[in-house]
Amino acid sequence: MGIPEKIKSIEEEIRKTKINKATEHHIGILKAKMAKLKLEQEVKSSSKGKSTGGYSVRRSGDATVALIGLPSVGKSTLLNNLTGANSKVGSFDFTTLDVVPGIMMYNGAQIQILDLPGIIRGAASGKGFGKKILSVARSANLVMLILDIFQPYQSELLINELKQIGIRLDEKPPNVTVDAKSSGGLQITNLVEDSLSDDLIRGILRIHGIHHARVLISEPISTDQLIDVVTGNRVYNTSITILNKVDLVDKRTLTKIKKKIGKDFIPISADQKQNIEALKLAIYERLDLIRIYLRPKGGPTDFDEPLIIPNNSSILDICAKIHRDVKKNFKYAYIWGKSAKHKGQKVGGRHVVADEDVVTLIKIK
Repeated sequence: MGIPEKIKSIEEEIRKTKINKATEHHIGILKAKMAKLKLEQEVKSSSKGKSTGGYSVRRSGDATVALIGLPSVGKSTLLNNLTGANSKVGSFDFTTLDVVPGIMMYNGAQIQILDLPGIIRGAASGKGFGKKILSVARSANLVMLILDIFQPYQSELLINELKQIGIRLDEKPPNVTVDAKSSGGLQITNLVEDSLSDDLIRGILRIHGIHHARVLISEPISTDQLIDVVTGNRVYNTSITILNKVDLVDKRTLTKIKKKIGKDFIPISADQKQNIEALKLAIYERLDLIRIYLRPKGGPTDFDEPLIIPNNSSILDICAKIHRDVKKNFKYAYIWGKSAKHKGQKVGGRHVVADEDVVTLIKIK
């Protein structure tokens, strides 16, 4: 029996098993076995050197956003409106067969938007080149889920397909430490009452070849979350949900859909360019970017071209963004703005900057 058949067999057994306290251990072990098989499948696929075709995209700009949606939901039209890119637009499925990049300019930031081919059910298993498509989203700073007003319930399908290849949307990594050792067995410290049993934790670790480790569980977690920690190839990302073609329904219908979906979304019409500016603002805010103005020593501040960096960045992060040599030769900096205790404060590399700070970098002579 090959790996795909083994995975299918385990999935079938999980579906047939009633979920309750008595079956928790059994289902957890099955999930761990399936996760290991999927990792083996990925390794095999990679070792064969399969081409990624047109789905290998060079990152550009200050941040990257991946557009994920079913075929014909309006991704290409939206990309064109956001960036002025020339992505093909058509009223039939799979118009976009490659990843089409564009740059959205907003608040001084250059944000790369990637128009990905439409996702179908089973994409994570490779249907419709889905695995290649979804893999692009792993390196994005933000995932934008695009729904059609007439198919508003497909967000679960998209989230599930992303989950299958290790992308966790709007989740934080679980507060669990697995420190592998060369000997000593498995030492488990579980600070949470009524959590996973030690037997289940040991079973999951051993399936993944971990026989000696110190394990610290500091918060309530699920079996899936522990498996995520053990496999170590998960990506935690943020998302925005877009409901497109809202110009084709009335406000009453839109209100009903919003209640049924049960989650926040931004209503737009890519065709009519409706609410596009609000979407741009939402993208910028969700990326959590800030502007830093550089002032050369003895010169004027450059307010025309801010340096765009993620929030909570340090002076050393600024140096690295400019050039690795700047970081290497950094000595100290002067700061004006919200993060400074006083004007022109002298700070070190670990100082965390704030939006619209003015920075002067001093290098080693």
